[in-house]
Amino acid sequence: MNNQPVRVRFAPSPTGPLHAGGVRTALYNYLFARQQGGQMLLRIEDTDQNRFVPGAEDYILEALSWLGIEIDEGPQQGGPHAPYKQSERKEIYREYAERLVLEGKAYYAFDTPEQLDEMRKRLEAAKVAAAQYNAITRMEMTNSLTLTVGETKARIESGDPYVIRMKISPKEEIRFNDLVRGWVVVHSSQIDDKVLLKSDGMPTYHLANIVDDHLMGITHVIRGEEWLPSAPLHVLLYRYLGWESTMPQFAHLPLLLKPDGNGKLSKRDADLGGFPIFPLEWTDPNTGDKAKGFREEGYLPDATANFLALLGWNAGTEQEIFSMEELIRSFSLERVHKAGARFDIQKANWFNQQYLKQQSDDVIISELRALYLAKGLAVTDSQLSQIVLLLKDRVHFVKEIVSESLFLFIAPEAYDPEVVLKKWNEEAVNAISGLKTALAEYPGDFTAHEIKEVIAATMESMGIKMGKVMQALRLAVTGAGAGPDLMIIMEILGKNEVIKRLDDALNRLSAQIRLA
Repeated sequence: MNNQPVRVRFAPSPTGPLHAGGVRTALYNYLFARQQGGQMLLRIEDTDQNRFVPGAEDYILEALSWLGIEIDEGPQQGGPHAPYKQSERKEIYREYAERLVLEGKAYYAFDTPEQLDEMRKRLEAAKVAAAQYNAITRMEMTNSLTLTVGETKARIESGDPYVIRMKISPKEEIRFNDLVRGWVVVHSSQIDDKVLLKSDGMPTYHLANIVDDHLMGITHVIRGEEWLPSAPLHVLLYRYLGWESTMPQFAHLPLLLKPDGNGKLSKRDADLGGFPIFPLEWTDPNTGDKAKGFREEGYLPDATANFLALLGWNAGTEQEIFSMEELIRSFSLERVHKAGARFDIQKANWFNQQYLKQQSDDVIISELRALYLAKGLAVTDSQLSQIVLLLKDRVHFVKEIVSESLFLFIAPEAYDPEVVLKKWNEEAVNAISGLKTALAEYPGDFTAHEIKEVIAATMESMGIKMGKVMQALRLAVTGAGAGPDLMIIMEILGKNEVIKRLDDALNRLSAQIRLA
């Protein structure tokens, strides 16, 4: 096994949008495969037709593409092990289920839902710890172990519904070395006789998963912690099918936890917290309800991948910002944590801010132009460049540049009362009156540098220290007491608009103060 080229798979079920935990699983598989010079497969596990959701498969493909996770073999790419949808491989699974029956490692079970329910109630009444269909209870049920060969054959030929169950030996020890968790040891007496083939002829996850991983040459199964309880059963299946010597290595990833660290992250947590846990926006085809997506909320794909990569893994250094190439070089399963990882959306926002700072102004300007247009605001290319310079390093998302810059297009309707109380005094009024006149008379270019020179010269001539009036000046221009570079703001607004805003503030605020 060690000499084989690494082959991993991401095997989602098309039952809805891809949860952040699933995205991280796909990402870790991809990073490991690329780091090892191996291949990444996508397999759609759609054997549970009752839970199939239209549009979910396309969503999965689009989400992986958006994040930069490249698939080597899959439904779109094809490959030597096609088809890559389990629903199209139905007959393959039956062959292996029937083989296990012939070898005495599985059996036909004809129990009705009522019989199964009665068995559970009987065991619960007897205070049995786990009401299971197992080595003991199977001998009281309707199956090919309690029926004669003739009776079994007659039932099958007459079309009686049946499942194929795995015949678990109660006396086996199951051991495997998980690459994240170390040695796992389970006794087979703790495992029930799982259904391998359902009455509709479709395989259960357990059978399809093992058969496909074997036939597709998967060397490493990297999946979520929730599958750890099933791993011993899967090891047994490899053993019963004679494939234990080529069985893939397992790595079970830690859970993603709620923002407070208490319990598994859910869609409800995201809804309550107002943050996304899906890579793309999802509209439920039945209810029409929308769930937020990282992409639509303004997160950059590289920032999202970087954020998810560090939820349960670190490189052992202080580095936090990783390009995809750097993640591939640094990734190892040995540094994946056992403990759950807290989903901190503030950290995701921070990552997005770092990546936004690195993004070219031209790309941001292109996106901004459309956002301003949607708000009915006409903005010149020159203004867009200045706005990006003003706000790019202060926001987490491009869309925030629009919301944070509306004051450039709409004059203040109100003024921060706390700043008015503290800073709008007689000295401020005199300074701003003098500055309004000086700006109106200034014949030069109205640039940030020139504006600053005019303010400095005017305040010096009036004997007023600039520091004492700058917050009042900002208040008059923007309505707020703090914000980005005031000189650039004034340059973007232009001389006429600045003078108008200074005049408005002087008129509107004069009634709110008592001049000494």
